[in-house]
Amino acid sequence: MDEVLLRSLTPGVLGILGRRGADFAAAEDAVQDALVEAIRAWPADPPRDPKGWLVTTAWRRFLDATRAQAARRRREDLVDDEPAPGPASAVDDTLQLYFLCAHPSLTPSSAVALTLRAVGGLTTRQIARAYLVPEATMAQRISRAKRTVAGVRFDRPGDVATVLRVLYLVFNEGYSGDVDLAVEAIRLTRQLAAAIDHPEVAGLLALMLLHHARRAARTAPDGSLVPLAEQDRRRWDTASIAEGVEILQAALARDRLGEFQAQAAIAALHADARSAQETDWVQILEWYDELARLTDSPIVRLNRAVAVGEADGPRAGLAALAALDDALPRHTAVAAYLHECDGDLATAARLYGEAAHQAPTLAERDHLTRQAARLNNRRCR
Repeated sequence: MDEVLLRSLTPGVLGILGRRGADFAAAEDAVQDALVEAIRAWPADPPRDPKGWLVTTAWRRFLDATRAQAARRRREDLVDDEPAPGPASAVDDTLQLYFLCAHPSLTPSSAVALTLRAVGGLTTRQIARAYLVPEATMAQRISRAKRTVAGVRFDRPGDVATVLRVLYLVFNEGYSGDVDLAVEAIRLTRQLAAAIDHPEVAGLLALMLLHHARRAARTAPDGSLVPLAEQDRRRWDTASIAEGVEILQAALARDRLGEFQAQAAIAALHADARSAQETDWVQILEWYDELARLTDSPIVRLNRAVAVGEADGPRAGLAALAALDDALPRHTAVAAYLHECDGDLATAARLYGEAAHQAPTLAERDHLTRQAARLNNRRCR
């Protein structure tokens, strides 16, 4: 069973049902039923026209559900007018579905879940496993999201920036359960890039590819984190890096800079360095200055402080860090690193210990704890 094919067909099938008159929630349920039936039936009897098969099956499921509802009379004309079988429509509704699933009335978590189900073609169970929540909890989240967007009309262009943020949220979840969300986010972003010509869509795709290229080197065999400076760069995926750089260069050439393009430029400079020592921190700092102007994000300014420390020295980095709120996530860890670079091992060890207690994940906590222990051992020699 080709699950990738099923997922790629989902937006088109959902869009066809919508154009035939089905509301979003009912159409989405019918398409999910058709996907389940495809998983059961296709291995033994694969269809000649997979999309047409899904459209026919989903439409029949929609009709069955509609006939069973109390609103049967209001939908009588729709129910009795089943289209004749034949090749499925070639109209691409993917972009419309992206905008619907990233509607500003939805919370970020609901938008992500709805995107994965309606555009990504994942089942509720798969999404629940990926986010490590009970299936019933995820089903309720998706149902609320569908009710929220049930009456939305597409008489105005959607917000590309909101769609991109939803996809970036999906990518940052990485891998958990039986669905690799980083890979899924890249697939969906490729799909979006094929549907809309926008430099920031290209920038996000480039950023994902460049970050994902380093994935194999990010953890040691025992599961511990490996910082960027210590990674074995021979394990980086050079094909993904080359593709990401090519996509980024084409986007930057259009001279419509956005935050994802700037982030991708920083990632590309890291990927271009043959070793940590050869990293062009001066140019990275220039890109962080651009990114800070575009977003004015405290997290960007925190990362910029690290770049300042590498380009202009740790004391300059600490001065940049002092201007930021010390309650920011990773602020203490950055302070520890800069103090270590400045030779103040006692302060660095103490701050690494504090940062370990603040770490959001077990892997980060263990890494920071080891950093503190390493410096304490050096001081005792």
